[in-house]
Amino acid sequence: MKASPALLSALVALTFASQAAAQGAKITVQAITQASPNIPQYTRVDQPLLRDGIAKATNGRVEMVLASWPERNVSGPEVLRLVRSGQVDIAAAPLTTVSGDVPILDGVDLAGMNADVKQARRVADAMMPVANKELERMGIKLIATYPFSGQMLFCRKAIASLADLKGLKVRTNGPSAGDLIKGLGGQPVSIAFGEVYTALERGTVDCGITGAGSGNGAKWTEVTTHLYNFPLSWSTSGYFVNLAWWNKLEPAIRAEFEKTFNAVQEAQWAMGTESTDDGIACNLGRANQCKLHTLLKRPMIEIKAPANIVATLQKELSEDVLPGWFKRCGDRCANVYKEVIEPITGVKPVLGR
Repeated sequence: MKASPALLSALVALTFASQAAAQGAKITVQAITQASPNIPQYTRVDQPLLRDGIAKATNGRVEMVLASWPERNVSGPEVLRLVRSGQVDIAAAPLTTVSGDVPILDGVDLAGMNADVKQARRVADAMMPVANKELERMGIKLIATYPFSGQMLFCRKAIASLADLKGLKVRTNGPSAGDLIKGLGGQPVSIAFGEVYTALERGTVDCGITGAGSGNGAKWTEVTTHLYNFPLSWSTSGYFVNLAWWNKLEPAIRAEFEKTFNAVQEAQWAMGTESTDDGIACNLGRANQCKLHTLLKRPMIEIKAPANIVATLQKELSEDVLPGWFKRCGDRCANVYKEVIEPITGVKPVLGR
């Protein structure tokens, strides 16, 4: 079957674009992504697809100097400032981690809002142009989104349900998670990710929230016994670029970056599902399903969510999480939720209590 004239024209254009991208002076790009150099989001996606992919696409003309947060002494909240100042060209972080600078970002993945990764993706896609209206005023562009593994409760004592969090100290991974834990009667505690292991070991906190796979990789499984097997959120994250740098790129180079980030985005969303299932399997000692993370010799005890868990979380979202976000973010976020997110979630906020 002969290719259509339109397809032939497109193929010719892509060939010329790739050839153009490969010609000219060498370009060095500074990038910082991921909270650990050992997680699959870094080793299986960022390194082969982002760093090596852009080099291959440009025949080695673009060299990406890629590092993880610990390798550059980055803790997370300062990521947008590094990009804005031009200290790095590209960086990645969970949106809730950097929402202190841009509160609207927290709305992409509020605690209790997205029970499954498919909805998390729909919300992220819908919010991307909204987020960029805010970010571009700061000289930053959100170029791609991705999730981590489902964010779950790792506890050092038995809990039968979310109601049993009442009175417990829980390390939260963002402001909306804090609102959720407060609504459930628990005491949210803010601790840097690298310090949570010690806090759990010493009993400074009773539980912590992180990804099913992330908790395995950070060895929280050594200092906790129970896994609440249901995602409270997905730690939806983003790749950010310095807008001035991005706009100055040659069109052919920018086109290659766009193709590369599209591939990275799809791979990372697929990894979100894979790392969730694998993290759960490894934590619960299911050897035949554990491929990415460490299989536990002493499996955690699984706490299965009840049939009404979605309804419970939606109630907390409506009564506590959404009002808390609106308070931090203002009327702009309330309007964005109503216009952009509520049609996807179907959950209305309860205000003025």
